[in-house]
Amino acid sequence: MNPFTKYNFIAVEGNIGAGKTTFCNRVAADFNCQLILESFEDNPFLPSFYQNPERYAFPVELFFMTERHKQLQEGLLEPELFKQGTVADYFFLKTLLFARNNLKAEEHRLFSRIFHVLNASFPKPDLLVYLHRSVDNLRANIDKRGREYEKDITNEYLQKIQNTYFEFFRTEMSIPILIVDVEKADFLNDHTTYQKLLELMTQDYRLGINYVTTNW
Repeated sequence: MNPFTKYNFIAVEGNIGAGKTTFCNRVAADFNCQLILESFEDNPFLPSFYQNPERYAFPVELFFMTERHKQLQEGLLEPELFKQGTVADYFFLKTLLFARNNLKAEEHRLFSRIFHVLNASFPKPDLLVYLHRSVDNLRANIDKRGREYEKDITNEYLQKIQNTYFEFFRTEMSIPILIVDVEKADFLNDHTTYQKLLELMTQDYRLGINYVTTNW
């Protein structure tokens, strides 16, 4: 049940607290694929952003964009030898989606121009997997992991991010997007649920949105 026999580059997306990194770490360990994880803890503006988003939105998004670009350039354009496929817990377009949600109109226009220059060299994922959870479930996961700089994240902010993702999905027809309801999923401890998601990732999907409803 190896998803990399079908898809070479799989991007796993989701809202804050959806379980992206936990799932990707497990996939990389099981299939010896190249792993790209977002280094969000290195962003020095992030704690200030959650406290005062209007003031710190532009530097926080600019830092994220440059760090993601560096990571993906190293991972996708200079892949590791002896690795089968790549899994990432984000895709570069996430940069523009969050900026659209957080920046003022003038800032977003400038940011967008820089983004499109940087994005030109990157391949799109062969499969985009979106792990969907309710805002209440996300909130519980965020509280459970106890990161100090995330304590100021509001439910309203989580809902805005979720809406931004789905607005994008409705217009993206160049890649297959697999949206999976993982409300009850525990990727760290529940092997059965993990295997079920892997099985979904070995199937063929049409371009655009593909919904999967589960009772996980």
